[in-house]
Amino acid sequence: MLDRLAAFTKLIRPVNSIMMGFAVIVGAALAARAAVFQQSQNLVLGFITGFSLTGAAMAINDYYDRGIDAINEPKRPIPSGKVTPKETLSFALCMTIIGLVAALVTSPIPNWQCLVIAVVSWTIVVLYVTKGKSTGLPGNLLVSTCITIPFAYGSFVIGRGLLVTTGVFLALVFLSNTGREITKGIVDLQGDKESNIKTVAVLYGERNAAVVAVIFYLSAVSLTPLPWLVEIVTFWYLPFVILTDIGLILASISLLSNYSRENARRIKNRNLFWFFVALLAFLAGTF
Repeated sequence: MLDRLAAFTKLIRPVNSIMMGFAVIVGAALAARAAVFQQSQNLVLGFITGFSLTGAAMAINDYYDRGIDAINEPKRPIPSGKVTPKETLSFALCMTIIGLVAALVTSPIPNWQCLVIAVVSWTIVVLYVTKGKSTGLPGNLLVSTCITIPFAYGSFVIGRGLLVTTGVFLALVFLSNTGREITKGIVDLQGDKESNIKTVAVLYGERNAAVVAVIFYLSAVSLTPLPWLVEIVTFWYLPFVILTDIGLILASISLLSNYSRENARRIKNRNLFWFFVALLAFLAGTF
């Protein structure tokens, strides 16, 4: 029983799902600053939407990737036999319904704006999994679009709509996540070749993929001073974002010097932590 529970938990990539739920809260905080806590119920519903739809996306991805994972990640829930493909789709459907209902009942009820954004986000995910993934870099850009949506969604959760001031932050998220997706392509190279997925690593080799990933990482780093310079955030943003920048720069140096599958995997996983620190940076910068 515990093994089954652990397998379903692994399907939704809990760290990723929690981060996307948290991203909604960060997006709301950027729009409303300290006043954001006056809408605690909407924040909880926004978190549930971000968490649930991300979890559904991860499960759908595992369903379509089950052949690739049998090569690249044989210990994943489906190729290991702990969860069946049919159970995975049923689980993804349940998570999707939870996320969409949470969007609809966000105040004021019914919240059609939040529901539409949630549906669009889910649709982009499905488009990526079913069609976009095989395109390589365009697919990576689709993923990064999905990652940025929760931050924009946070503004709608508290009734502020999309603000121009959050655009810089969305660019940072988009660039850094694209770098991570390209790094992931190095990790998944063998399975992607077998499945004819045209990632940068498959088309141009691991070294060139590492270079392109680093360009995206460092482009994101170069933009990090901008939110403070244009006074979107306060001084408290700086300590966290400097730490994030150091982490991404060191990761870039490491990837360029060693673009093996094992090192790319370490960097991919480690950068998820630096992205979390970046979330803390923007949250701290709202006070």
